[in-house]
Amino acid sequence: MRLFATIAAFAVAFFGVLASPTLPTPPPSEFNITSIGVNGSGCPTGTVYYVLNPPRTAITVTFSNYYASAGPGISITENRKNCAITLGVHVPGGYTFAIATVDYRGFYQLDYKVKAIQSALYYFQSQITQAVASSTRTGPVAGANYVYRDEFDIWSQVRCPCGADTVLNLDSSVRIDNSENKNGFGYIANDSVDGHLDTIFNLNWWRC
Repeated sequence: MRLFATIAAFAVAFFGVLASPTLPTPPPSEFNITSIGVNGSGCPTGTVYYVLNPPRTAITVTFSNYYASAGPGISITENRKNCAITLGVHVPGGYTFAIATVDYRGFYQLDYKVKAIQSALYYFQSQITQAVASSTRTGPVAGANYVYRDEFDIWSQVRCPCGADTVLNLDSSVRIDNSENKNGFGYIANDSVDGHLDTIFNLNWWRC
C-alpha cells in the first residue's frame, strides 16, 4: 500500500472584540504551542509533526500515514481512518480565539456513486460545545485535486477561555463509502505532486 499524507494547517486571522468582532488585531506574540498528542488509525506514533510559523499565523500539522480506501478485496478497516490531536496552547492574557473556517485540499479517485468524506471537529478542554465541518465528494472522478472551505458563523464560533492556557482538541477522519456501488473502488489519498492532503484550520482572535 502506498504511503499517503495529510497536512492539517491552522492559519490564524486576528479580530478585535467589542462592538465589531470583524476588526483585525495583531497576532499576540506570546501565543505558542506547548505540546502535541496524537491517537488514531490514521496517525500512528512517529507519523505526525507540527510547525508554528514565525508570524504565529499558521500551525501546520503533517501526517505521513493518513488515507482511506474501499472496494472489492480491500479490508473494511481501510474504509475509514481517524486521528485525534490534542494541542496544548499558551494563550496570552486578554486574548481568546476560535476556528473560523476549515479548508480541505487533497487528491481523490472515485468510481461511480462512490463517495469520499473528510470531516473534522474541534473543542477546547472542559467545554461541551463543539464545532464540526465536513466535505463530501461523489464519483465518478478519474483522479483530481480538490479545494473546499467550510465556514463557521462568527457569532457561534467556539472560543477558548479568555487568556488561559488550554488544550485544543482536533478530531478528524477520512472515509470512503461505496455502499451505493459495492463493486466500485475509491480512495482519498496523497497528491502525487506534493504528497499532501491538507486540512487547514483558520482561526479568529479577539481581545477579551
